[in-house]
Amino acid sequence: MTSEGKGIVVRTIVIGAGMVGLATAWHLQQRGTEVVVVDRAGVAAGSSWGNAGWLTPAKTIPLADPSLWTYGPRALLDPDAALHVPPRIDARLWGFLARFAAHGTHRAWDRTMAALTPVDTMALAAFDELTDGGVDAWTREGPFVIGFREQAHAKGFLREIAGVERHGQRVALERLDDPRALAPVLSDAVGVAYRLDGQRFLEPDAFVNALADAVVARGGELRTGDAVRTVGSHRTPWVVLAGGERLDADAVVIATGAWLPRLARPLGVRVPVQAGRGYSFTVDTAHPAAHPVYLPYQRIACTPYRGRFRIAGTMEFRGPDEPAQPRRVQAIVAQARELFQGVDLDRRHDEWVGSRPVTPDGLPLVGATRAPGVFVAGGHGMWGIVLGPVTGRLLAERIVTGRTDPAMAPFDPLR
Repeated sequence: MTSEGKGIVVRTIVIGAGMVGLATAWHLQQRGTEVVVVDRAGVAAGSSWGNAGWLTPAKTIPLADPSLWTYGPRALLDPDAALHVPPRIDARLWGFLARFAAHGTHRAWDRTMAALTPVDTMALAAFDELTDGGVDAWTREGPFVIGFREQAHAKGFLREIAGVERHGQRVALERLDDPRALAPVLSDAVGVAYRLDGQRFLEPDAFVNALADAVVARGGELRTGDAVRTVGSHRTPWVVLAGGERLDADAVVIATGAWLPRLARPLGVRVPVQAGRGYSFTVDTAHPAAHPVYLPYQRIACTPYRGRFRIAGTMEFRGPDEPAQPRRVQAIVAQARELFQGVDLDRRHDEWVGSRPVTPDGLPLVGATRAPGVFVAGGHGMWGIVLGPVTGRLLAERIVTGRTDPAMAPFDPLR
């Protein structure tokens, strides 16, 4: 059915070949819909490539919390802070930041967490559905090792976990006697560590490429290197590519991450989406890294990746197409150097910056626009990988049947 609840959806165009867009395409195929996936660059070319690959519902939480008022001012003064806002005159950026900061309260955190919890609890099963359905890729159980210099530094992390549990998730967390027993990469500077179970990780680029292969194997069309100029609708939707070609369909899904406003705002989606840019690189280690490692106080997330160790971190509010800032990588290296051992931080591979789509209230934008037959799926912030498959399943149901699952209702893009 279309967004007006009328008609049969035979053909859908999905704009964006990241995790969210491809998962939506896969689930549309499950429901008998022909799909064409269009991306201006390629598969996993945006924030789906170099992220930490964490599938951690227990850490899929609101980005804005009361601690923002403590470390937020540092973001303006310290260019090496984990959260960084460049000093510039930019009315749109400062308008977003004002709305983002307004959600840094206990009440707003609880409201957003209540909305995220239903999809958090569905997230891992949604990955199993893909792999059981023919996507040739893996997800792997932890444990995750959470490290701190001292117990006082764990206060914020433990408060978040308590909040997640208060909203209904069960979190398997226990303190480790020896921080280096599971993570020999941790130096003696890490005096306190916890083990987090019940979570998974993956290699994000490999998984997303396998998902693209599965969509194509089922008869889907994948068009990369084709930028979309505009999306419109008159009874049924259409897209116009940069070269002037027009593609018609029964439904269109805009899943373009941090670039979503360019196509979606003219269709009534007014919620701001700001690029929250993250950086990563991979390094060799003296001992093979078997488990993900998280340093919450420094906001550094690490994952075993193709025989190396991927180190990711930072949140930088800049434009999605701005050049990478080498100083952000150096800031991660400086934080990591004292807390890791046997890690070759001076010979880095695969340095990367990716633009994660952040909304002021920390909730995704998933559902119908004001244009008949046009939908959006984005605004997941740091959680596009873990929530991508469940987003695709819920949105495909909405597109084909007209039914909005209660778990998706808080993500109304017209809110």
